[in-house]
Amino acid sequence: MTTWEDVVALAAELPETEESTWYRTPALKVAGKGFARLRSEAEGGVVLFCGLDEKEALLASGDPAYFTMPHYDGYGSILVDLERVDPVQLKELLVESWRRKAPRKLLG
Repeated sequence: MTTWEDVVALAAELPETEESTWYRTPALKVAGKGFARLRSEAEGGVVLFCGLDEKEALLASGDPAYFTMPHYDGYGSILVDLERVDPVQLKELLVESWRRKAPRKLLG
């Protein structure tokens, strides 16, 4: 099972990533912008940013690791169940989320 600590360790490889809080929950930020947030235990999941097309594809895949809720309708963000997500896929999504929030100078 993947934990928030695993997410933080994966993100540590990304430039200028810092641990912080966002909506009073643990989060990761790049240049002050949040790109990953651990939702409360009652809410469940980690919020990551992605394109709307990728979000639709992940949800259509039927993989129980990916879900959403009405609050995120129309937004390029996906909820990820850390207990079910493939670690390789999680890293890809985490990097994509970071790239969407990182300043251009970091994207190289």
